[in-house]
Amino acid sequence: MLPKYSIEYTVTFRERDFVHHMGTDDPVAAEEFLTELLERGYKIKGIRHEGVELPEKDSDKMIKTAAAMLAARRICESLGIKPEEEHHRFGFSA
Repeated sequence: MLPKYSIEYTVTFRERDFVHHMGTDDPVAAEEFLTELLERGYKIKGIRHEGVELPEKDSDKMIKTAAAMLAARRICESLGIKPEEEHHRFGFSA
């Protein structure tokens, strides 16, 4: 059975790209995984929903959400504040 969300990404090692896939049925888990990929600088090759490539608008929305999650996490770590304060001051966290 196909996972609801499938993310294809590459990891570069010694100038070679290795393709990997991650699948999940949880959209939040998919966004959290995208956050990790962005943080590590891995190349995101594609996002599929139920086996079909997401339209650019929808994949961009997921990546934008992941980027906001990453920004919120970094702000909290750097300023030593809780997510609630970060949301009030900067507006990234939910």
